[in-house]
Amino acid sequence: MEQQFKMLLDQMKLEMQKQTIELKESITKNIMDKIDEKLSPLITENNKLKKKVEDLENEIEYLKRGNKENNIIIYGLEESEKSTSDLFQKITYTLKNESNVHLQESEVNKIRRLGKQKVSSKPRPVLCVLINKWKKDEILKGRKNLKTIYISEDYTKEVLEKRKALIPRLQEEKRKGKVAFIKYDQLIVKESNTNFDKRKREPSTSPKSPSNTQTKKLQTISSIKSNRTNAFDIMRTRSNSLTSIPQNNNQ
Repeated sequence: MEQQFKMLLDQMKLEMQKQTIELKESITKNIMDKIDEKLSPLITENNKLKKKVEDLENEIEYLKRGNKENNIIIYGLEESEKSTSDLFQKITYTLKNESNVHLQESEVNKIRRLGKQKVSSKPRPVLCVLINKWKKDEILKGRKNLKTIYISEDYTKEVLEKRKALIPRLQEEKRKGKVAFIKYDQLIVKESNTNFDKRKREPSTSPKSPSNTQTKKLQTISSIKSNRTNAFDIMRTRSNSLTSIPQNNNQ
């Protein structure tokens, strides 16, 4: 009797534990459902705000790039000028003599040194804001001939960080023998031209012999040409026959 009572008690404990677990799960589920119901509009609104922020950041970046579209940065130009006019004259002189680019005063909107003046041998870079983008492209095109200075585009901070992050990949692609370079904030990779040159230098295979039908056509054309009568030959024979007819002399 006592043993049966103990078994019954244990069974009741197990049943109560089971009901307790089910009750906890039910309460937890109801709470989570209500939390999700409350959070769902907030999550939707948060996603909309994120999208707006992303659009605004892209718009700001676009405006920054547009603001720097006609700018160039000049590095390595000796810092000994006493005025903005002197600085302009040094730039125009260097561009004319080293890259044969003629820069007029009317083509420049603003020019100045970047950063605070320091007592050091390294000159500060120069920001040059041009009026027209085509003049900027002309200067950049001729920068490969420069010897005493270096010229680059005026990139935004975000673009500079992207370019810096792309340098390891750029070096890796070059080690593979590929043609790689960074264009603005993207890495451009092209296959090397060595394979193309090899294919170009390979001797071409001998042309295939013409087919039987083509041979027959050629023979037919040649026979027609050989049997064709020359009109000038006919004229000559006729003229010769006429001259050979005896003429009656009038006595």
